Amino acid sequence: MDEDATEINLRFWEGMAAVHAQGGEGNYYDVEALVRRERPLGDWEERALGAVGDVAGLDVVQIQSHIGVDAIILAQRGARVTAVDFSPTALAAGRDIAQRAGVELEWVEADANALPSELDGRFDVAWVTIGAITWIEDLDVWTKGVARTLRHGGRLVMVEMHPIAQMFNTLDPLVLDGNYAFGGPEVWDEDGSYADADAKLPATKSVGFAHSLGETLTAALAADLVIERFEEHMDTEFDPRGDLLTRGDDGRYRLLLGAKSLPVLFTLVARKK
Repeated sequence: MDEDATEINLRFWEGMAAVHAQGGEGNYYDVEALVRRERPLGDWEERALGAVGDVAGLDVVQIQSHIGVDAIILAQRGARVTAVDFSPTALAAGRDIAQRAGVELEWVEADANALPSELDGRFDVAWVTIGAITWIEDLDVWTKGVARTLRHGGRLVMVEMHPIAQMFNTLDPLVLDGNYAFGGPEVWDEDGSYADADAKLPATKSVGFAHSLGETLTAALAADLVIERFEEHMDTEFDPRGDLLTRGDDGRYRLLLGAKSLPVLFTLVARKK
């Protein structure tokens, strides 16, 4: 590509942040419920957080925090939270929401590929949730940077899209347009958002990168992290892609090929030695 992927993605996420900050009642982000302290974490995220226990009094950094929904929820639970993102629009939205919600956080504008040294060794938990590593080209460098933020004994807690689920464009008709493992940049150019399909974005082009489960686990080991938990999840309570998964009679969303279900998310919990 002639242009740096980070610059392309920054323009894209500046527009996405402006859209998502408007999340109203019942919206994917539901900012108003967050302000009222009525917005939960996802159920797999709650399960992952169980590896840490009560976050009250802990130092938590959310990497690629976007508008800070999870960061604010964790702050509402008593954690000392630092939210890191490369989008000024996202950080401004997060500050506004946090002020309305009555919590204080530290907001850091930084590229997740090159986290500032002042974050090193400060945190008990590095929190990474759905839709983070697909924007990262060098997963080894990224993971080592995240690990640097942790104290000894601190944990990386990650709940992410499963790479199999990232491969599909549509199920009917069946179209696969993504790699399972790293294969260089994958360029998309489409309007709308997973939170609002009708949204009009000022910049529609983005660049992503596939990472297999093996690559993700190997990057954690290379960063001198001890893997404590790894799980693959076959269902979820919402569709993080917006229009890919099928909602069952039990209210759970699944990635179905005929009658067969494929993994949707995975959880990784890894401890710094």
